[in-house]
Amino acid sequence: MSEHKGDTIPFYPDHVRSELKVIGGLLLLMVIVGVIGLMAPVGLGDQADPLDTPAHVKPEWYFLGLYQVLKYIPKTVGVVLPLLAVGILFFWPFLDRSGDESPQRSRRRRGILVGLLLLIFVILTVWGEVS
Repeated sequence: MSEHKGDTIPFYPDHVRSELKVIGGLLLLMVIVGVIGLMAPVGLGDQADPLDTPAHVKPEWYFLGLYQVLKYIPKTVGVVLPLLAVGILFFWPFLDRSGDESPQRSRRRRGILVGLLLLIFVILTVWGEVS
């Protein structure tokens, strides 16, 4: 294997020096932009208020039902209610101790409950889209 010392450039210190120059230039640019931003801040309007949503803002379709619920009940209840519903669904198998019913009757009752909840959610989603 033949080495051509005249055709190569050593990594250290030449490449390291050129990379440090690039890093220094980028840091200088960031400092300049930061100082300009401190001296002449550009405001876009009023500061954001997380409890006041503008009228023109709508969430994606899969959140429209929950968004519609938030319009008509207090904010804290509207935030806690979906979390509570998910918690109840999670712990329901551990809480349900009704073993004396026939399986068909309990299956029918659960089917009606799920269908009713799904219908309510679809209605809220459509209502949120048209409002």
